[in-house]
Amino acid sequence: MSTDLETGGLAGSDQSHPKSSTTRWVKSWKTITLAYQTLGVVYGDLGTSPLYVYPTMNFKSPQGEDFLGTFSIIFWTLTLIGLAKYVFIVLHADDHGEGGTFALYSLLCQHLKTTIKGHKYGRMLSDSKLSHFSKTNEAESPTAFARFIERRKSAQRLLLFVAMLGTCMLIGDGILTPAVSVLSAMAGIATATPKINQSTVVWLSAAVLVALFLFQRFGTKCVSFVFSPIMAIWLVTTPLIGLYNIAIHYPQIYKALSPHYIVTFFQRNGKDGWLALGGTVLCITGAEAMFADLGHFTKSSIQVAFAFMIYPSVLLTYAGQSAYLVRHPGDHREAFYKFLPRSIYWPMFVVSTLAAIVASQGLISAAFSIIKQSIALDYFPPVTMVHTSQDKEGQVYSPQVNYCLMVLCLAVLFGFQGGPEIGNAFGVAVIWVMLITSSLITLVMLIIWRTPVILALVYITVYGTLEGVYLSSVLTKLREGGWFPFGIAVILALAMFSWHHGREKISDYEMINKVTVDSVDELFSRAAKQRVPGLCLFYTDLVHGVPPIMRHYVNNVRSLHQVIIFTTIRYVPVRTVLPDERFILERCGYAGVYRCVAQYGYMDVLEGEEFVSDVIEALAIFVASREDHEELDSDGDGAALVSDLWRAKAAGAVHVMAKADFRMSEERSGWFERLVLDGIYRFLRNNCQMPVAALKIAPQNVIEIGMIVSLAVPLAPMEDCRFKARTVAICANIRREGIKDGTMSGEKKFCAFRVCFRGVVY
Repeated sequence: MSTDLETGGLAGSDQSHPKSSTTRWVKSWKTITLAYQTLGVVYGDLGTSPLYVYPTMNFKSPQGEDFLGTFSIIFWTLTLIGLAKYVFIVLHADDHGEGGTFALYSLLCQHLKTTIKGHKYGRMLSDSKLSHFSKTNEAESPTAFARFIERRKSAQRLLLFVAMLGTCMLIGDGILTPAVSVLSAMAGIATATPKINQSTVVWLSAAVLVALFLFQRFGTKCVSFVFSPIMAIWLVTTPLIGLYNIAIHYPQIYKALSPHYIVTFFQRNGKDGWLALGGTVLCITGAEAMFADLGHFTKSSIQVAFAFMIYPSVLLTYAGQSAYLVRHPGDHREAFYKFLPRSIYWPMFVVSTLAAIVASQGLISAAFSIIKQSIALDYFPPVTMVHTSQDKEGQVYSPQVNYCLMVLCLAVLFGFQGGPEIGNAFGVAVIWVMLITSSLITLVMLIIWRTPVILALVYITVYGTLEGVYLSSVLTKLREGGWFPFGIAVILALAMFSWHHGREKISDYEMINKVTVDSVDELFSRAAKQRVPGLCLFYTDLVHGVPPIMRHYVNNVRSLHQVIIFTTIRYVPVRTVLPDERFILERCGYAGVYRCVAQYGYMDVLEGEEFVSDVIEALAIFVASREDHEELDSDGDGAALVSDLWRAKAAGAVHVMAKADFRMSEERSGWFERLVLDGIYRFLRNNCQMPVAALKIAPQNVIEIGMIVSLAVPLAPMEDCRFKARTVAICANIRREGIKDGTMSGEKKFCAFRVCFRGVVY
């Protein structure tokens, strides 16, 4: 950007033109290179849709004219949804380069004053000062739609539900896409060799899918390097074959671009034509990956690839298939392989099989990205996320997610045995994601872009009607496989809601039961006599005050470390937080006690040792720059405090984390609350990583303190609570007095020192 500003300032000089020309050439070449790479990651599904669109259409006795109407529907669907909607509108609603349902949700949250609380889930005044926070003109008053959502909790929850549903449907799309694409390609074997039955095709497809998912661990860059040439060959050869079929069978196919043929199609077929839309909608599958995979590439590269490669190539392929089917309407079940010239059948079978493997990649990569965003915003239990590129932080891979997708994909393949039910389920997932995207984009128009209401109404009317008609068609297939994406969405949404609800309950508990000012004085004065060397980081959801877990720790450990930092890892709904805006620091009024709010965007990376060093370095700068050391004479001057910080770090860091459990009451808690907190949340917490697992802290440096959060009665202040404590293990590096050895059955000893408290509210 600085280069552009410099060249712009020298517009009148002789040197500006070569420099500006060189800069534009470099940017253009980079865009073209990335556009080529998108072929192997983003556009595989959309590019290979001709494999399965016509075979999934349930024509009883089709006539040649029916395929003129079908091609007209395909043309206008690709033009209105793929080109007009995604390329020219949706891709501009990115959150600093990130796309997807949760990126839209986080973008809206940045412009809405919602959930103002005293813990990390609330919006802080400092958020709007972040460089990557989407800015609004403070002089402008919020729009009527923004005020409506801000004032109504139900509207906020509905917005969250819609975002969750879109995320879950997109993940379901990632499960169905590999099965549909690979199965459609492998069907060419049965077409050429009738002796091969459907069961053999299913097993061959399963072997290909396993190989595909095992290849994911090499990362997006490696995948695109291998897959992009395959997709490029596909996108060049299939339109050439399409042109051949147009010339041989029906050169007048271009007249089907007129919407007149859509009208005559529905007049002639009636209800059957409406039901056929359930197959036609698959022509736009993969368009959602254009937005969801935005973090892997750039906006311009995705736009260039679609406009100049995907769009014309796919349309020519569909035109060729339609021209063939006008003359051979009975072959629509095997449309792709039937329209291939016999001399190139087997070479194209190999190309189509490889292209089908590529087709699965877009939604798999999108699933990785969108789950990472959900984890960062605390809407999904933590799983391992591996960054596979040093240049693009959006290129991630999750082994757990990858293998879950593989198992579910194989279950779909063997469960439906390659029948039409897979296509029905696929259509339901696709159209739901698009309809949800249209709804969220409308809110972006009204709240952020401040688009005139009449234009926003035109947008949602056009796309709501178009996608609503498609939705009405695919919903008729609920009993024939359409139930599957809904089942996946319900399970995932329930897991996401349970996790977020449980985390919010814990944060509320900490907020209500935080240690009072008078108790803090007594607490620290009692433990200040025994300060042990080293650094202790207490992780809490509170951004102000002392967490209740501190009382448990002092009452049982009976000592404090030389330096104590109450640490809140807070994910801001932005793409990334710059390093110099990362930490919000303050002193807590006691010697060696500090508070640190570490802010991260949903695409930022945390590392344990690097995190501790960054915190100490930021604290050292903060302490050295303070001029109010006279308030705490016992602390000494700034240089001494800085020295204490580095000495404590050198002695070793201990990370203290709370592990909360819920105690439910059948009388005061409903069945749904017990299911969410006592069932699903507990299961997820016990089987997933800890919320701060992204720090990758060595287990021997972790102290877990467990606490039961009783929801039997309203939460009481900490002074009114009595606690039963039992000590479990002893850390060799921390000396304590008056602690009895104990055991804990059923607990995993995955850290060298662990103290578990059972706080019971009376």
